[in-house]
Amino acid sequence: MSHTTSELIEQSERRSAHNYHPLPVVVREARGAWVTDVEGRRYLDCLAGYSSLNFGHGNETILRAAREQLDRVTLTSRAFFHDRFADFCRGLADLCGKDMVLPMNTGAEAVETAIKVARKWGYEVKGVAADQANIVVMEDNFHGRTTTIVGFSTDPDAREGFGPATPGFRVVRYGSAEAIREAIDENTVAVLLEPIQGEAGVLVPPAGYLEQVREICTEHDVLFIADEIQSGLGRTGETFACDHEGVVPDMYVLGKALGGGVVPVSAVVADSDVLGVIRPGQHGSTFGGNPLACAVGGAVLELLGTGEYQARARDLGALLHERLRALTGRGVVAVRGRGLWAGVDVDPAIGTGREVCEALMRRGVLAKDTHGSTIRLAPPLVISAEDLEWAVEQLAAVLAELPAPAGLSGTAEPAAG
Repeated sequence: MSHTTSELIEQSERRSAHNYHPLPVVVREARGAWVTDVEGRRYLDCLAGYSSLNFGHGNETILRAAREQLDRVTLTSRAFFHDRFADFCRGLADLCGKDMVLPMNTGAEAVETAIKVARKWGYEVKGVAADQANIVVMEDNFHGRTTTIVGFSTDPDAREGFGPATPGFRVVRYGSAEAIREAIDENTVAVLLEPIQGEAGVLVPPAGYLEQVREICTEHDVLFIADEIQSGLGRTGETFACDHEGVVPDMYVLGKALGGGVVPVSAVVADSDVLGVIRPGQHGSTFGGNPLACAVGGAVLELLGTGEYQARARDLGALLHERLRALTGRGVVAVRGRGLWAGVDVDPAIGTGREVCEALMRRGVLAKDTHGSTIRLAPPLVISAEDLEWAVEQLAAVLAELPAPAGLSGTAEPAAG
């Protein structure tokens, strides 16, 4: 039985918890950088599942790996070995230049894993007194929504109403190496940060910041944990955002694009002197590192190994930022980001980020707002230059036309489609 957009939205809102505020579009199918709704309208996806779809919707290399694995075995649990596990762990460790991998499912699980590993390392290797470990984290961070993680969030929507907060975290200003230095004491086991803060509006730290963090962590025998869940795996024009400063953290926290938009796959990657502190029974996941996840993740590693996607993000990112900067003073206040990832601050007098995204949707472009009048653009790395320029043209038109008429209208799209 087919349903209209309004019917499906009404049913969804009635039967599901209201933990999201989606745009009123109901996607039925997708390919590459384009999605189609239940009524046949097409939209250019400029969010890419918060970077989960770096390689596009329906990437054939990833789907082929998934199909082949579906016919063989999908789950064993870690009670047994399976034949895809070793290759995946070796490939991901090599990509990161590390010794070991601890696979999980979601990004938040991987962050929780990194916190546990850092604390265990602090007690067993650094010699921190029992239950005294602390971790330095950043203002405006976004690492997930578990109770531990939201406890050190500075976003009221994420934090308030979910206390008491888990102790052991020190929040400092993002972009200030000196603030990190001042927060570290003899019980500090790690500094956890996003090399580029995504949810905060694609905030890029000052040049040299990551290098300074690396030096401070080395000097004080503290683990540098880089949350590359959104920024990693090609998004910024390098394999990792840390690569832009030639910095290697002690732990990479990965997710989103690692599952190719097919299954949730995440991981913590570090050397054996760090991950080796975890022993049987101390941490685990029924689905973490399952055969299907390893097959899909292996296909993602294959795609990254060519360097094609990093180059596309680098080249097309230059085009995206050039076109967006041209809108400064024409409704755009500021543009930030790196590679195919941009945070665009819209003049609040024109409208909120939500209103801009709704108007973009009416023109056939899907994007996501965050924090007032900021919108994020993060299209799949397979997007064409023509489609990318068209998307920016739609943003320019929206800024010139707001307020737009209410309701959905037929979408425009470039001839290439």
